[in-house]
Amino acid sequence: MEKRDLVVYTPDLPTGVGYQNYENWSRVLECYVSSGIINEDTVIYAHSIAPIFVCHFLVSHNIKVKRLVFVCGFNKYLGINEEYDEVNHTMYFDNLEAVKKFADEIICFYSKNDPYVKYDVEKEFADTIATKQIVIDDGGHLNSESGYTEFKELLEYL
Repeated sequence: MEKRDLVVYTPDLPTGVGYQNYENWSRVLECYVSSGIINEDTVIYAHSIAPIFVCHFLVSHNIKVKRLVFVCGFNKYLGINEEYDEVNHTMYFDNLEAVKKFADEIICFYSKNDPYVKYDVEKEFADTIATKQIVIDDGGHLNSESGYTEFKELLEYL
């Protein structure tokens, strides 16, 4: 992305029990909004719990962006383990479909064999909001643990 002279930001979101929650993550993104970094020309990439956080944030703050590219997104899924459930539940919200008003395009990548989130849960998330879905048969959680140290397909959606 940087080779194309695109400006790339990677917010440093707090993680772990007591830190990874909607309020703390929102404070970080609010700085990007107030400085004009997140706007109608922005493309946001997010993975795992971050897609539902982004949806929740955009809808709650009435912010429109150009495109959302989500990888292994889900909403209201508990049962991974107690620690994940505690940090993830604050991100969930009821009005997921509303995010379609806040992005011109929403692309969802997900896998048929994610070890953390069931396929049906990721598919339901994508079915609810995506303008385009890309299913990867054997991608796991589409992270480095699953062999994804590079994910060139994402570059198509800059």
